[in-house]
Amino acid sequence: MKKITLLFTLLASTFAFAQVPCAGGNAAGFPCEGFNLQFDISPGGMGANAANDSWGWTDPQDGVEYAIIGLTNGTAFFDISDPVNPVYLGKLDAHNGSSSTWRDIKVYENHAFIVSEAGGHGMQVFDLTRLRNVANPPAAFDEDAHYNDFGSAHNIVINEESGYAYAVGTSTFNGGPHFIDISNPTNPVAAGGYSLDGYSHDAQVITYDGPDSDYTGREIYIGSNEDNIVIVDVTDKGNPQSISIADYGNVAYTHQGWLTEDRSYFLAGDEIDELNFGFNTRTIVFDFTDLDNPQFSFDYFGPTPAIDHNGYVKGNTYYMANYNAGLRAIDITDIANGDIEEIGFFDTIPSTNGAGFGGTWNVYPFFASGNIVISGDEGFFLVQNPLLGVEELAVGEFGLTPNPATSTVTISSTNEAITQVTIYNVLGQLVLDKTFSSNFSETLNIADLTSGLYLVKINNDTTKRLVVN
Repeated sequence: MKKITLLFTLLASTFAFAQVPCAGGNAAGFPCEGFNLQFDISPGGMGANAANDSWGWTDPQDGVEYAIIGLTNGTAFFDISDPVNPVYLGKLDAHNGSSSTWRDIKVYENHAFIVSEAGGHGMQVFDLTRLRNVANPPAAFDEDAHYNDFGSAHNIVINEESGYAYAVGTSTFNGGPHFIDISNPTNPVAAGGYSLDGYSHDAQVITYDGPDSDYTGREIYIGSNEDNIVIVDVTDKGNPQSISIADYGNVAYTHQGWLTEDRSYFLAGDEIDELNFGFNTRTIVFDFTDLDNPQFSFDYFGPTPAIDHNGYVKGNTYYMANYNAGLRAIDITDIANGDIEEIGFFDTIPSTNGAGFGGTWNVYPFFASGNIVISGDEGFFLVQNPLLGVEELAVGEFGLTPNPATSTVTISSTNEAITQVTIYNVLGQLVLDKTFSSNFSETLNIADLTSGLYLVKINNDTTKRLVVN
């Protein structure tokens, strides 16, 4: 697995960036490797004492990307279509004005679902399509719906395939998942819950499509439950079934985790083990190929003693929020052989990498542009590594010729018709968007594009790199 620093340095010296490039291990005073600083804003700039969690939304109507930032007193919304000049569109205040250090957001069907540990907050629902036309930002938004079958909640998880939300850490169901039918987003309906394994701090829920054929098509809940990982079949909301429990050594506080995209491995973080045991940032890797018998695989230790918080997998990269050490990007290409390594970072706390709380709480790496949201005590940062942000997905065999190109480029395929092509520059800005009538070869005029590196997304599932001379 090769480091990307040298190649990125060459690109940074070739192209003029409006953002602050990571050069010599630094971007605007923040330690970094590979990640450019696009934008940052303090909590005070959003009318709050601190930020916390975050998520994102891409408008299916026009592809515009929006960052959603949790605050102590509400939720902020940004249009990041110009990533070096995001527009602060406005803020949704916390329900009943309640304030809390903890707030969590997820998105389903163009709506944001927001919970908090503030008493009586319940779940807010906000229609994100309202962000399309904000006349005089920043606006003061109100909620579009409210769910009050619980008061406080630590977190919320959504399975976008099933249309169910799972609030965790509430006072219901022993702190286990509280099921909510959100198929009609502005009319959320209670749908039961699961209490047998106790409190869940965080979770991931998927409609299972992994290697264990016993559970194909089942809705599977994977909970980080303070001292272990629980796997539950929640397909039947009236009769959820425990599948198994995954254990590991040196347990302090099982906090959060995420599956690899092939569902074979689960990467988990323990929030307090660095403090209790004195080792560097630890990621616990489980083999999940058999859901009835999950196995500890290996520990990965990072280069600093900072405490890990939330982490997510995109392609072959694990993006981790690391309190005092910021965003860390870990290459998991060779995870089956127990070989993973850090390949980039952006540190929002230059003064320390120690094992303390505060700093970076969350990262959101799922935008097609490769822009990554970082949120936490210091506010909202937007960063990007143009060589790491977008994976070249092996869905459909597409060719780009010539490459490098000057005035035209032809995209061809032998087995998948071409219906849409979008092109992004290294700032993550959309520079071309074309739809086609399902041909197997299309030629694009790129004469108006300036020289540089571009990311070509085909049919919304395959990404290729294009160099324009």
